[in-house]
Amino acid sequence: ITKSFFSTFLAQFCLWFQKFICVNFAALKTVKLGRLVGIDYGQKRVGIAVTDPDQIIANGLTTVGSHEVFIFLKDYLLKEKVDGFVVGFPRQMDHSPSESAQFVTAFITGLKRKFPEVPVFETDERFTSKMAFQTMIDGGLKKKDRQNKGLVDKVSATIILQSYMEERRNKEFMLW
Repeated sequence: ITKSFFSTFLAQFCLWFQKFICVNFAALKTVKLGRLVGIDYGQKRVGIAVTDPDQIIANGLTTVGSHEVFIFLKDYLLKEKVDGFVVGFPRQMDHSPSESAQFVTAFITGLKRKFPEVPVFETDERFTSKMAFQTMIDGGLKKKDRQNKGLVDKVSATIILQSYMEERRNKEFMLW
């Protein structure tokens, strides 16, 4: 293989690669993604977080009573395009379901029944409440504000959703 052949090949490959990237990124820009909704389900309260429309970052949205969550989600789906629900699933250290998993499983069943057009993704929620509490401490929240369990649930939902997105991105990256 001569030096000029290699230079020509490399130049042509670079032009092809540049066109490939530009065409594919242009196609991606035309696709409008919906939001993902992160859910930290509890028997009393449900923390809810959402992504931005490009599914890059998660933000805490609200905390609602567990008896109001389906009504809230129905209203939210009327206002926003949603590509999926991400529900934190409680597990023990050995990956077996925890005691509260039965309640989350029942909630997921109801979610699938009430919103069959929206996929539901489960993700590990171990330590999210502790991580949420530590995040609030690191963020400088006063002790009184940190005792707000609704805020802890909302931050937990945000951590659940952001963790799911990072895990998904890592899997996509591994496929490259």
